[in-house]
Amino acid sequence: MFSRPKPGESEADLIHFQNQFLAARASPAVKIVKKADKRKGEERNSDAERPQLQDSKDVVMLDDFPDILPALTPGPPKKSKIKSACVHFDDEDPEERLENHDQHITAVFSKIIERDTSAEAVTMPAPTGDPFPRIFHRSEIKSEVKVGSGRKSIFAQKMAARRAAEKPATAPSAECTQIASASLDVLNPEGSAEEAPEANSSNGDNKADDVFISQRPCIITGEGLGCQKSEQEAQAIHEENVEKLQSMSQEEILKEQERLLAQLDPSLVAFLKSRRSGNVGQKNEIKMEQNRPEEFVESLTVPQCGVRTSLSMQESGLEESVRRDENMKMEITDDDLPVKPRKEWIHMDNVEFEKLEWMKDLPSPRQKKTKKGMQARFSLKGDLIPADADLPTHLGLHHHGEEAERAGYSLQELFHLSRSQLIQQRTLALQVLGRIVQKARAGEFASSLKGSVLRLLLDAGFLFLLRFSLDDAVDNVMAASVGALRALLVSSDDEKYLDCTFSWYQGMAAFPFVPNNEEEEEEEEEELTGTEKSQNKKQKDENKPDADVARYDVVKGLLKTRIQHRLRYILEVVRPVPTVVLDILHILTRIARHSSEACIQLLDCPRLIETIVREFLPTRWDPHVAEPGCLLTSLHGVACAAAMKFIRVLASGGRNATARLLNKFEMKSRLIRFTAEDPQDLLLPREEAIRLNTEAFRLWAVAAGYGQACDLYRDLYPVLVRILQSLPELLSTSHEKNPMFELSVQRAAAVVTLLVNVTQTAGCTVELQAKLSSCEDSEQIPPPPVTWNQVSGLQPFLETSMKKFLQVISWTETWQILQPLTTTYMIYLGVYYSACSQQPSVNPVDCLEELERLTSEVLQPLLSQPAMHSMWDLLRPCSALCNPLSCSPAPESVFSIVSLSCTGGKLPLSLVGSKSPFPFLTALLFLINSITHIHKGLISKYSSVLSFEGLKDYLHQSWQTAPPSVTPASAWMLRHEYHLQYFALVLARKMAGTCPDYSRHASLYHCVAMALLSRLLPGSEHLAYEILLDLAFNPEFLLEGKTGGPEAADFSDILHLGASAKLSQPGSAAASSSKPTRGALLRDSYQNLPAIRSCYLSHFVHLQPALVHSQASYQGRNYLIQSMLLPEVRGPILPSDWPFFPLISLYNKVTNAETRGAVLNSLPLDLVNTVTWNLQWVLLLETWRPKTLQTIPTAARLARLMCIFLTGSDLFLEAPIHCYTAALLSVYCQPKALDSLNLDAPLPGLASFHDLYISLLEQFEGVSFGDPLFGVFVLLPLQKRFSVHLRLSVFGEHTSILRALGVPLQQFPVPLERYTSPPEDNLNLLRHYFRTLVTGALRSTWCPVLYVVAVAHVNSFIFSQDSTTQEADAARKSMLRKTWLLVDETLKKHLLYYRLLNAESPLGFDLYEQLPPIRLKYLQMVMQKDNKGNAPVLVS
Repeated sequence: MFSRPKPGESEADLIHFQNQFLAARASPAVKIVKKADKRKGEERNSDAERPQLQDSKDVVMLDDFPDILPALTPGPPKKSKIKSACVHFDDEDPEERLENHDQHITAVFSKIIERDTSAEAVTMPAPTGDPFPRIFHRSEIKSEVKVGSGRKSIFAQKMAARRAAEKPATAPSAECTQIASASLDVLNPEGSAEEAPEANSSNGDNKADDVFISQRPCIITGEGLGCQKSEQEAQAIHEENVEKLQSMSQEEILKEQERLLAQLDPSLVAFLKSRRSGNVGQKNEIKMEQNRPEEFVESLTVPQCGVRTSLSMQESGLEESVRRDENMKMEITDDDLPVKPRKEWIHMDNVEFEKLEWMKDLPSPRQKKTKKGMQARFSLKGDLIPADADLPTHLGLHHHGEEAERAGYSLQELFHLSRSQLIQQRTLALQVLGRIVQKARAGEFASSLKGSVLRLLLDAGFLFLLRFSLDDAVDNVMAASVGALRALLVSSDDEKYLDCTFSWYQGMAAFPFVPNNEEEEEEEEEELTGTEKSQNKKQKDENKPDADVARYDVVKGLLKTRIQHRLRYILEVVRPVPTVVLDILHILTRIARHSSEACIQLLDCPRLIETIVREFLPTRWDPHVAEPGCLLTSLHGVACAAAMKFIRVLASGGRNATARLLNKFEMKSRLIRFTAEDPQDLLLPREEAIRLNTEAFRLWAVAAGYGQACDLYRDLYPVLVRILQSLPELLSTSHEKNPMFELSVQRAAAVVTLLVNVTQTAGCTVELQAKLSSCEDSEQIPPPPVTWNQVSGLQPFLETSMKKFLQVISWTETWQILQPLTTTYMIYLGVYYSACSQQPSVNPVDCLEELERLTSEVLQPLLSQPAMHSMWDLLRPCSALCNPLSCSPAPESVFSIVSLSCTGGKLPLSLVGSKSPFPFLTALLFLINSITHIHKGLISKYSSVLSFEGLKDYLHQSWQTAPPSVTPASAWMLRHEYHLQYFALVLARKMAGTCPDYSRHASLYHCVAMALLSRLLPGSEHLAYEILLDLAFNPEFLLEGKTGGPEAADFSDILHLGASAKLSQPGSAAASSSKPTRGALLRDSYQNLPAIRSCYLSHFVHLQPALVHSQASYQGRNYLIQSMLLPEVRGPILPSDWPFFPLISLYNKVTNAETRGAVLNSLPLDLVNTVTWNLQWVLLLETWRPKTLQTIPTAARLARLMCIFLTGSDLFLEAPIHCYTAALLSVYCQPKALDSLNLDAPLPGLASFHDLYISLLEQFEGVSFGDPLFGVFVLLPLQKRFSVHLRLSVFGEHTSILRALGVPLQQFPVPLERYTSPPEDNLNLLRHYFRTLVTGALRSTWCPVLYVVAVAHVNSFIFSQDSTTQEADAARKSMLRKTWLLVDETLKKHLLYYRLLNAESPLGFDLYEQLPPIRLKYLQMVMQKDNKGNAPVLVS
């Protein structure tokens, strides 16, 4: 910044300032813009569009002189653009070169047409008698004569006045001077519907004479006609137009005007308007010369600006006021001027009204009378200003831009202001944008605005505007951009709830904040491993521009711009104010939550972590900071809780990152410093001290979760004991409304969470020591520096505190605050007893006695309390599964910024709300399962848990309700809810043989287990494995197998109960014994449940790496945990059709091998067993658990069964596979299943059903052997309501299969009415039907089903007399004639005498004994026309 010149400085000082400015090469504050010459023709046209003022400016207009003045000095020589391209040789003859390159003048003037001047009037100069024209002085012209049109100088005005005085006295009448082009009046886009009546009302009874009557046309000149009578032709056209307009009413004219404006190009309308404006301006000049200029009143135009952004204000609930005309005629007097001119003011004799217009008071804002929304405008605080709000101007919300009468700034104007040269304007714009983003993310604009503010800003480049502003050298601009970036990235609610769930069961683990809708992987990468995919993806992102990366992932795009380096520079060098420092720390925390890769980039940033640890986590600082009322001017050198939280989140990225933080960046010393001292002794404000202490314990807990920093446990053991002894004191202060009480509870929960992880780590010491002493060659992991004896002494403190806290469970308000701490107590006891039972140094008898004492003294009394009944009843209202809308994305959610925000926020009755029972009940069930796993004799003691009606109602509702779509918010909440369901199911499995009421609810638990298995998210592979191992295939959950289920199925088939179709199943092409009944098949399937379980477990072996990491987390093997970040969520672990997974896997294996050209001569040895077990499991589910498969469409299930016929050549002929496939087919052919069958909708996991069906037809042609079961699968998709292309593929391209498609009518399980109704209307298919029948390709003995279908459709078509197209009418008459002339009498009789379907008939349909009269008459009419009057003799 350069200082301004001060008084007393000499010219030498000014020259010195100038040299300094030029040497700095700074941009000037003022930019000189050279405007175009207003004397040009184009500028004159644009000026003509403006309203003419009473007093014009000084502009010289000489009509008889050219616009371009002749050059007085020789101009610079012109340079040829092609001179350098010409090559001349020294020996080249100049004359020859001139002859070659010279062109005739006709090449330039190819056609010269002279202007026709025959009709031009020739005027001679007036004779004066003097040898030279007499000169005159401007003083001879009266000074009061002024011309009001255009901008002319005083000399030009004198010249115009003199010419006007010399003209003859016969001037045009006033009627002729007020000319308007008739055609342009129709095309005038600025005219309103009320303008014409107002103009006409001043002329009395004259309709529109002054508007439409004109002596000469304004638009049509006749110059292009090329004849001498061109002007007469133009005049005739003009008169015809005027006559037409005079014959029209005012309403007709306005209606025609609207129609033309809607049809014509806006540029054409502007051109016509400019032509009309020029003519009107010239004629108004004549009129004003006759009348006094002072009496002329010029209308002022109030411009109206359209809405230029897609973001608009909703008009609901807002009364619209009628807007006046845009062009209003107002008389301007001295009273209307905002400033009264005085005579002593210099240069104020000529008042320029257009310059004083903007100084007038603004009109009141009025909403446009239109259905379109209005442009959204915001205040400086980021609030949305209503469209009809009339705010005072002193608020600074009015400006001279678009819609000047409306207060506030639009997003477009704020973007423009953010690029201003003035620092204050740039800063203000960024601050306002940041406030708008913050309020938009809070959902304040959801009900007022259409569209998303965040999406609009990101599409407009808001992210990179902030990134560029972050590089600004001005501190204020930099601070404003940091604040806006925090508002865009960081959600305080997200951080609050993530901190709240930190102490839940498995709460430290969280999903990375990576968008799950990135670009799909290419097909050739499908078989790559996860590491190879991540490397390829990383290389692609490096090659993409920053904007393309940020479009689908904002954080990744910012990291690509090296934002961490800029933030480090601001913290280290700029050293901003505390607010900016906190914003930067929150931004870094949000970036660290993105992924492990983001954590690595932050750790690798030079001096970033060193600066944060040194400046914001020092071991010493100024003690005056803790004084009340102390205002911090700098946060550098003062311990900060936000910095500790950033380090904690960074440590969650991986065990290697934690090791670097603890060792390289000396975080161990910081942990000792901030945990050893009580918060009230820290020289910080009380709230900040508690937060810092809490985050320190959470960081220590994360490190202990990896098995690290456990050596600090021995050093800080007295500190931990002191804290545990003080925890019961929280009860004494719980009744006080102390704002620090909740923070103290969170601190205590963090301490207990630390002890949970330390206890898990100590429980693995014996195992690691045993592996270390063994002679295995695998990688040796050293045991942790903490043993079981060192951690077992804390259990009495925690159990005593838990007992005291459980006594206040009936105090609702107190319990809601103490519930997080009590939850961690439960989790600690469950972990403690699980590890205790595995320690060789612990007496098992003592352990069992402790469990019995805990059950009888603590848990059983707890379960009998009335408050527990209320908590179980709250499961359903707070469930995310039972209330899918509770976790729906917020209105302002954008896919590129992951957020946990939901519509309506986190209400108290939600899964993470203050009244949610999920964390405590999950911890309670975890503790009960740990106890019952160790002490089997205590299982019956907890039978009351499953008897709670609230739990049963919740489980019943949860599995029947479709889960919400997988979003970051829903995945985060559902993961915790699935934990409760899993522990409830494990407890139910343990009580299978002890609980008397178990048999009544076994099917409920099995349905919940099946639904949970298909819903579990990545990171819970251990739970999915346990469900497959112990729950899904457990015979105790399928009690139908041993309580008469198979017999009931046979009895149902015998009595035709249910909605089953035909009982007879399709036969087999292979020789086989009698077919087993459905009951026998179910009985065999039930007995093979162990083999079925092994089959499925072997096919999920590809999940083994993820299973190892998940088991390490859930089993407490901390030394194997690699990261607290869970895998990215792209959907559930298992696909929704996982019951068909072995069959699909086998089909894909064969298909992929055949695609590469390989021929599989031999399939796996256990192929038949694998497919049989798969079909047995599906049959069990379809019979006894049909609702568990309701998420899989019926068409998708049929498509999976078709894979049996496409895998191998004779697999379907194996007896067991054939039997189970036929049994499943009978299930899918029931009326309800057929009604739900939809082959036209997209199917999950299938690109195109049509392609699959073509493959099935080709396979049938090659290896079917005419198998009836295979034939039914071919016939199923040919029903009338499905795509006609499927039927065309059979009758058009694969007619050869019609000879082998011999499914008997008695074995066909689908009613034929589904094939024949409604009648076929596709002419091409009908021709195929008729051709196959006539040619003999389709016969009743070869393909009875399709023969009936073809005969029915052809018969309906040839006798149809409905009105149709000429082509269809000719085709059906032609078919009827050909049918009558058929040689095959049997086919002829079937086609003519077909009556209706009959399943009992051998043919499948009944015949008329004789044709009905109407058909007979129609047949005679058609044949008479064909035989030219000779009526045929019809034989009935």
